[in-house]
Amino acid sequence: METKYLKINPADNVVVAISDLKAGETITVDGHVITLKEDVPAGHKVTLKDFAQGENIIKYGYPIGHALTAVEQGHWINENQIKTNLAGLLDYTYNPVSVDLNIPKKDLTFKGYRRKNGDVGIRNEVWIIPTVGCVNGIIGQLAEALRRETNGEGVDAIMAFPHNYGCSQLGDDHENTKKILRDMILHPNAGAVLIVSLGCENNQPDVFREFLGDYDTDRVKFMVTQKVGDEFEEGMKILRELYAKAKADVREDVPLSELRVGLKCGGSDGFSGITANPLLGMFSDFLIAQGGTSVLTEVPEMFGAETILMNRCRTKELFEQTVHLINDFK
Repeated sequence: METKYLKINPADNVVVAISDLKAGETITVDGHVITLKEDVPAGHKVTLKDFAQGENIIKYGYPIGHALTAVEQGHWINENQIKTNLAGLLDYTYNPVSVDLNIPKKDLTFKGYRRKNGDVGIRNEVWIIPTVGCVNGIIGQLAEALRRETNGEGVDAIMAFPHNYGCSQLGDDHENTKKILRDMILHPNAGAVLIVSLGCENNQPDVFREFLGDYDTDRVKFMVTQKVGDEFEEGMKILRELYAKAKADVREDVPLSELRVGLKCGGSDGFSGITANPLLGMFSDFLIAQGGTSVLTEVPEMFGAETILMNRCRTKELFEQTVHLINDFK
């Protein structure tokens, strides 16, 4: 018999339609026959009970919001009838949950690029990064020219990263731009980096060079366009040298404990919470058990499930840091 719905958690008071459901159809959930009052698209929720206004909708075993109005059993309930329970800053209580995943640690490796400072990249790319948006045009030309000249052979990509910052920025705004650019330049996926400056921006090249700290001067080069006669020719000269060094890099076996993975939302739909998300959760549990690192990169993606993460924090201090992270984003 074809499965028409999925009840994710025994405590749920809604189910997810696996395929399009039509008004008048019946579904049997936990022995109860429910007649649909309206069409319900695949991936959307069907009410298992009559909801009073303000009553919580439970999915995944947790409240995902509350009903804006009374909703009868067998109806399609969506964003038009549900309001989030998130409202400003919340006081959270630490209720630690002990999770014994019983995942054995294995002697596994991956092929990575070991950098001079010990960091490991999973890609080997040539990057062109501007300190200021005024040079976006030339960095694009340089990247395209190097791609045409080399066909990108021997490296994973040749990339320019234009942005609109670096000029007329002050205070924390300016500092945040510098931090982001620094972290990109020092990223282990970059086998070589050309930093392109105009020369008159707030983010002055000499100051920014000091801000980078200890970096591989063989793999990170600067060009100030106002100090060269032909920025295209000079840029290509430097890039050819950087490309040759990156092209010579080879992958080596690296312990899985050194792998760091960032998880990025790919565009959520009604099924991602029961397909991709659990899969990535299982992958993250396995990777962390091997000593590796899995990073949730979008704080809003945690909203609604933040208490699950908070209660899995190992210590009260880590719990408080997570609360601070969530409330600060609001």
